[in-house]
Amino acid sequence: MRDCISLIPSCRKVDLLCPDCLAPASVDKLIEIRDVRHAYSTASGPLPVLAGLELSVREGGFTAVVGPSGCGKSTLTRLVAGLMIPDSGDVYLHGERVTTPRATVGMAFQNPVLLEWRTILQNVLLPLEIVPTTLSQRAKEERARSLLALVGLEGFEDKRPSELSGGMRQRASLCRALVHQPEVLILDEPFGALDAFTREDLWQIMHELKAREPFTGILITHDLRESIFLADQVVVLSGRPARTQYVLDVPSEAPRDLDMMYTAESADMLATLRDQIRIAREGEAQVAQTSSGASQ
Repeated sequence: MRDCISLIPSCRKVDLLCPDCLAPASVDKLIEIRDVRHAYSTASGPLPVLAGLELSVREGGFTAVVGPSGCGKSTLTRLVAGLMIPDSGDVYLHGERVTTPRATVGMAFQNPVLLEWRTILQNVLLPLEIVPTTLSQRAKEERARSLLALVGLEGFEDKRPSELSGGMRQRASLCRALVHQPEVLILDEPFGALDAFTREDLWQIMHELKAREPFTGILITHDLRESIFLADQVVVLSGRPARTQYVLDVPSEAPRDLDMMYTAESADMLATLRDQIRIAREGEAQVAQTSSGASQ
């Protein structure tokens, strides 16, 4: 017998799926993922990546997801965005099951994927050409310019992507993801390819953006320092096939200034996360060894 796997704090029932957890999605959670399982088809058969994943993100919250490479973190983002449908289980936004792509979700990736034949301003405006809006063209441009100014790109609106540095292109990508005012912003390792100084600069810009443009965030990252600097909750996934292994709540007085990254509290949180990653990797190795032995 085990505790309920729903991760609902008040639930201490011993059923794997108790009645409380089968109720409609909680209204105070913007994002809820319930018992999600998914596998990819390969030449050698199904490759399970998610195995009963449970996760919830409160409205206005910021959740970082970490775990071993290849454990299904990016798959998770596609499920939340409605770009994929899980083999089983459910994904909810505002209590509604996600079955199609959502215009209320913005996404930014490690590769900014800016279109070279468009100016930076035109790249940022792209979502407003796709998502229905009542804004006039002038209002659209004013919003895009305002975001670019907020991230330090004022004066670069008419440049082409190739004329900007990697960090500047990533700032433009963040503006594009936010220009249509999404409820949810998904960040899939957006700072992973940047140098340390540029990455830390963008961490601080993210806090400025969230204060100015409120959203509910999901960050996929391999950088544990990044996870506790940006998020109020860090979810550690187990090795593939992934489940929710551990949830770390980052205190409200958590580091939001780079100097605070060196406090004893931050060191304790990082040590906890590193230990959880070690456990996840060891578990993944055991699963692989067991599968290899069974196939012989």
